[in-house]
Amino acid sequence: MGSTAQIGVTGLAVMGRNLARNFARNGYTVAVHNRTAARTRALVEEFGGEGDFVATETAEEFVAALERPRRLVVMVKAGEPTDAVIAEFAPLLEPGDMIVDGGNAHFADTRRRERELRERGIHFVGTGVSGGEEGALNGPSIMPGGSAESYEALGPMLERIAARADDGAPCVTHVGPDGAGHFVKMVHNGIEYADMQLIGEAYQLLRDIAGYDPARIADVFRRWNTGRLDSYLIEITAEVLSHVDAATGKPFVDVVQDRAEQKGTGRWTVQTALDLGVPVSGIAEAVFARSLSGHADLRAASRGLPGPTARPLPPERAEAFADRVEQALYASKIVSYTQGFHQIAAASAEYGWGIDAGAVARIWRGGCIIRAAFLDRITAAYEADPGLVSLLSDAEFAREIGRAQDDWRSVVSLAVAEGVPVPGFAAALAYYDGMRADRLPAALTQGQRDYFGAHTYRRTDREGVFHTLWGGDRSEIEG
Repeated sequence: MGSTAQIGVTGLAVMGRNLARNFARNGYTVAVHNRTAARTRALVEEFGGEGDFVATETAEEFVAALERPRRLVVMVKAGEPTDAVIAEFAPLLEPGDMIVDGGNAHFADTRRRERELRERGIHFVGTGVSGGEEGALNGPSIMPGGSAESYEALGPMLERIAARADDGAPCVTHVGPDGAGHFVKMVHNGIEYADMQLIGEAYQLLRDIAGYDPARIADVFRRWNTGRLDSYLIEITAEVLSHVDAATGKPFVDVVQDRAEQKGTGRWTVQTALDLGVPVSGIAEAVFARSLSGHADLRAASRGLPGPTARPLPPERAEAFADRVEQALYASKIVSYTQGFHQIAAASAEYGWGIDAGAVARIWRGGCIIRAAFLDRITAAYEADPGLVSLLSDAEFAREIGRAQDDWRSVVSLAVAEGVPVPGFAAALAYYDGMRADRLPAALTQGQRDYFGAHTYRRTDREGVFHTLWGGDRSEIEG
């Protein structure tokens, strides 16, 4: 077998298969390999007419089919399966070759793998791929990390298969070294969790307080999707809400159990934010809301607790309320992205990645799950000020939140009064108010910590670290 394939894909479940087809459709000869050879044969038999595939059955055949430098894309489950594939293929590779991990790996694992393979002269490219099955086939948003040298050899191919934003730019960029690509993909998924939670809260408010049925709420979301909330998630929300269950004739959303599942990337985002000391309260509330939904026994035991039952507004007030919910959703969304980009910036500083926030926003404009017109605005904000500390510091976003906040506060207040849980909206508003506050109660917290643990504190009027002798004469000493 000659070395004819420009790229190879091992792991031919749906994502790997579709990514291989995407490469082939774009003119590349693709070597394909799977632990179960029957799956490899099935791909070529079913989709061989889409392009040039080289079917291989063994690791040795697969590697031999690849042109130098070899580009080997791994699409298997994160964790031990990925390590097993690397252990199988790395001994067959040579210095300058590259292994591309396109799964949802934890960035710390990616950093370890990159370091270990670098010692052997092999490039390891941890790559976030967003867009699901459809994106893998028709153009995902791609977030590769790894060395600059590996991107020179791999980047043009990724740019060919990536989604395109409305301006034609490919939704891929070299994010940064080692684990940077998978870190950014992780935060993308965390923002996705927050986005979905906020949309869910908007739906619940329109249902319980505006008194709308799912079909009407679908129409509201379709209207929102023609404006500043134009996005993939808003679009599919309208589709889900308008769907009718064939078996019962009921709205589809009413026959689905209200227990949301998760695969872990949102949880990783929150855990990592805690390690970095970055407040991602909106993402955290979204993760916890999914967790709460899954505790069916706990919820069943708590349903008799006293509290208000939401009363639908009269029709003449419901429409104005829906407009206020749109304002609350948009303002909360700004906060979620603010928190996500803060986390990316903090990790970039911690690990020396040099991530370009504007480039990240730019590649999220197409292909990925959180793609939205809104990201054009974020991209513009970072292009206007590459050193932008916070999206809330951008003049245009600050003006928009200023215009939205009365409605935002009204919606949260009414939700609390009516007993409708809105942890995402409320957490976003609390973050916003925390950021704009002149003073926070953290001063009292520091006093308490110094009292019970002699943890010291800093003063506002002079430099240094101090401790008060609480158990003595309460005089102050320098700590």
